[in-house]
Amino acid sequence: MEDATEGQIIYNGKEWKGLNPEIGMVFQKLALMSFKTVIENVELALKFRGMKKEERREIARHYIKLVGLEGFEDYYPRQLSGGMQQRVGIARAYAADPKLLIMDEPFGKLDAQTRYKMQEDLLKMWEQEKRTVIFVTNNIEEACYLGDRIILLSDCPARVKEVYPIDIPRPRDMVSREFLELRTVISDNTDLSI
Repeated sequence: MEDATEGQIIYNGKEWKGLNPEIGMVFQKLALMSFKTVIENVELALKFRGMKKEERREIARHYIKLVGLEGFEDYYPRQLSGGMQQRVGIARAYAADPKLLIMDEPFGKLDAQTRYKMQEDLLKMWEQEKRTVIFVTNNIEEACYLGDRIILLSDCPARVKEVYPIDIPRPRDMVSREFLELRTVISDNTDLSI
C-alpha cells in the first residue's frame, strides 16, 4: 500500500484511513493465494474474522455458486482459466459482506468474449445482492453498460472532469441509439489525443 500524497477519503461522513471492513476490493491483478483452493480463497476474510469453519464454508459455497463455479471448490487457481480466477476474486469480495465494493478494472485482462460474459454475470449478481459498487474501467462501453453513473476523470493529475448519470433502462443494448449517443459524448470528452 502506498501512502497518500494529498487529499482524503470520506466514507459515510468520516475520514477513512487504513482498512475498513465495510469496503471490499476486487483487484485488476489477481490476488488469489495460489496454495489455497477456490473455497479456501473465498472464505479467507471470514477465517481472518474468526468465523467457525462450518459457517464460513456455507457462505463461501453460496458465493461460489453465485459466480458459477459450483463443482470447482477444491481446484487451485492454476487449474482455472483467467475468467474463473477472477470469479473467485469476486466471490471472495462478496463473501466478506461489504457495504461498498470497489472493483479496479477486474475484466481488463480478459479476452472480449469472457469479458462480456463476466459483465452479464456481474449484473446478475448485483441484481441479487444489491451492493454499492465502484467499478473502475478505462472501457467506455463497459462503463455505459454496467453503470448508473459515470465519473469521467481527466488525465494526470486525475480530477473529476464530468459526471454522467445514466438513465438507459436495463437490459441495455450496446447498439441502441441512446447507448451509442452516450458513448460518443463521453468519448468526445476524454483527454485522449489522436
